[in-house]
Amino acid sequence: MQEAYVIGNIIVKDEVKWEEYKSKVTDTLIPFSGELVFRGHKTKNLSGNQKHPINVIIKFPNNQDLNNWFESTSYQSLISIRELAADVILTSYQSDS
Repeated sequence: MQEAYVIGNIIVKDEVKWEEYKSKVTDTLIPFSGELVFRGHKTKNLSGNQKHPINVIIKFPNNQDLNNWFESTSYQSLISIRELAADVILTSYQSDS
C-alpha cells in the first residue's frame, strides 16, 4: 500500500483556541498510525501566492488509515474547536511511489 498524507494550509484566527486544538489533535493520530511530519510557518513564497502562513503535513500508512482518522469520533470532536481557531484547508494526497 502507498503512504497517504494530509496537508493543511492554515490561517490562525484565535491563538488560544489554536493552541487548544494543537494540543489535542496529535493524540487522535495514534490509533491510525498517523505521524506529524511537519508543522511550521512560511518564510517566503518562492512561486505563486500562498496566503496561508502555516502548513502541516501528516503521514499515514495508507488512504484507509487517513480516512478512518478523519472520520473518527476523536478527530471529529475537535472540528468545532478547529473552526473557531483557524481557517484551515485540509487536502489528502497519496504517494505515487
